[in-house]
Amino acid sequence: MISFPAESSMAKEPRFIADCHFGKLAKYLRFMGYDTLYFPHIEDNDLIVLANEQLRTILTHDRRLSQRKHAPVFYLGSIDLSGQLKILGQRFGVINKDDESRRCLICNELLQHIDKETLVDKVPDGVKKHFDFFQQCPACGRIYWHGDHYHTMMRYLDSIL
Repeated sequence: MISFPAESSMAKEPRFIADCHFGKLAKYLRFMGYDTLYFPHIEDNDLIVLANEQLRTILTHDRRLSQRKHAPVFYLGSIDLSGQLKILGQRFGVINKDDESRRCLICNELLQHIDKETLVDKVPDGVKKHFDFFQQCPACGRIYWHGDHYHTMMRYLDSIL
C-alpha cells in the first residue's frame, strides 16, 4: 500500500526522508540536488511526525510503516538503487539537477561555490592544480570538486535517468 501527502500540502519540489534502509539512495538524491534527510536510527512515530511537520515524503521499504495512517510514505520495496531512482523519477519527477542545486552528501546542506584561491591547505595540491570548480558545505566544511567520484556518480545517473 502506498500513501502520499495531500497534493495541496506537498512542497513544490519533493523533499524526502530516506528510512534506515536507504542511506545510499539518500546520498544520490542529495547529489542530484534533493533535500533528503537520512537517519540510520529513528523511531517510526518520530519519522512520521517529522515528515508531516516538514512536508516530506518518507521513502521506505518497511511495509508496516507504509501502511500507517497519516504517514506521507512512498513504499519502494527491496529493489536496487537504479530501480529506486527510476521509480522516483517517474513518480516525483526526480532528475539530476545542476551543480548549483547539489547538497552535501553528509549533512544535506545546500553547497556553496568556493573560490580556488581560498582553499590554501584544505585540499591536496594536485586537486588544486587539476580542478577549478569547488563547492563547500556551510555546515560541516566538506569540500567537493569534479573528480573521479563526481564523474562516476554522473555516469551512473546518466545511464539510468
